Amino acid sequence: MTTRHFLTLLDLSPSELNGLMARAIELKTELRNGGHNDPFKNKVLGMVFEKSSTRTRVSFEAGMTQLGGSALFLSSRDTQLGRGEPIEDSARVLSSMVDIVMIRTFGHDIIERFAQYSSVPVINALTDDYHPCQLLADIQTYIEQRGSIQGKTVSWIGDGNNMCQSYINAAKQFDFELRIACPKGFEPKNELITANKNRVTLVGSPQEAAKGADLLVTDVWASMGQEEEQADRIKQFAGYQLNHELLSHAASDALYMHCLPAHRGEEISAELMDAEGTVIWQEAENRLHAQKALIEFLLSQNS
Repeated sequence: MTTRHFLTLLDLSPSELNGLMARAIELKTELRNGGHNDPFKNKVLGMVFEKSSTRTRVSFEAGMTQLGGSALFLSSRDTQLGRGEPIEDSARVLSSMVDIVMIRTFGHDIIERFAQYSSVPVINALTDDYHPCQLLADIQTYIEQRGSIQGKTVSWIGDGNNMCQSYINAAKQFDFELRIACPKGFEPKNELITANKNRVTLVGSPQEAAKGADLLVTDVWASMGQEEEQADRIKQFAGYQLNHELLSHAASDALYMHCLPAHRGEEISAELMDAEGTVIWQEAENRLHAQKALIEFLLSQNS
């Protein structure tokens, strides 16, 4: 039997992803009504962090604990994928000792090679190219607030980074229109745009992207590892802030999201971060529930 992994949203079918969203909402309700029945008892999640993260570690570790399992945290000091031991050897050894692995790393090729040699499911908890777990939380949040995202219009404002590229995949898998507004030179990969040109459009300004949109999304202008570019990027991204003025171009009931951490006053205004009714904090919490549904799915597929 072929081991199922979750390296991008394309690794699950649209029907599987929609089922995952429904299950995430069920698990959220279940937790609030007294908890789960330890379905992951004696199961171990290996968590490999070459890039640090508060939300990713807490959501995966808490999720496994809530479902009766345990999580093993391996920082960049504990394992060096491809630098000390070859990635293929690390994959063989780690997957022989745990039931499922999540990796947060740099190059997407690292996680692809690890998955190729892993005997257990591998989850992409972020690479330089994609951040699919965050998309699960975002879509779950939209469904909880507005129902199905199918046929809706989503506006991406800012850097064409791993989040933007995951939104491109999401447009295909969840069947919505995506408009992307990026400064010149910061666009997502052209092959992704081309492959999804029936749903994804690069537009000339944030206002054009936001016009009539049902959801507006942004992220930091300088991602982890790009800190030395911060000052220059602030100049390049002038006019790309998600704020009340930009939101006024969207649909009257539009939502806005940010995967966090946010630089208030840069890519998003402090007023929107603190506004009554913002779903950003619900979006952050939903990492926990969506990832529990994902782990459950992968373990059941590979049992």
